[in-house]
Amino acid sequence: MQTTENTTIEATIDRYVVMFNEADDATRTDLGHEVFVDDGRLVDPLVDAEGPEQIAAAIGGLRDQMPGHSLARTTAVDAHHDQARFGWTVNGPDGSVAVAGIDVVTFDADGRIRTAIGFFGDVVES
Repeated sequence: MQTTENTTIEATIDRYVVMFNEADDATRTDLGHEVFVDDGRLVDPLVDAEGPEQIAAAIGGLRDQMPGHSLARTTAVDAHHDQARFGWTVNGPDGSVAVAGIDVVTFDADGRIRTAIGFFGDVVES
């Protein structure tokens, strides 16, 4: 993968984090259109939403459930081809970690997100 593609992927993921942290519904929806393809999908244990508007609304619902919390990327972006993964935490107003996990993300040719699949917690050994 070329450095330019990695840079685009990392920039998109950083905008995705900004989208999660945006309190204003209209601005978050605008960011959704910037970050996700029209039929993009966000799925994790709490959310299954398709399209920028539904994704932005679902994130708004999560924000309502956890007032004052914010999402932070905690790892480097590990990318190859049109896929990436990264670690994150949701932090409370006091800095405590409410939940941590990883996202596995796929991208279109323009660098927008096709799918973002979130997993909570650590991988458990069998």
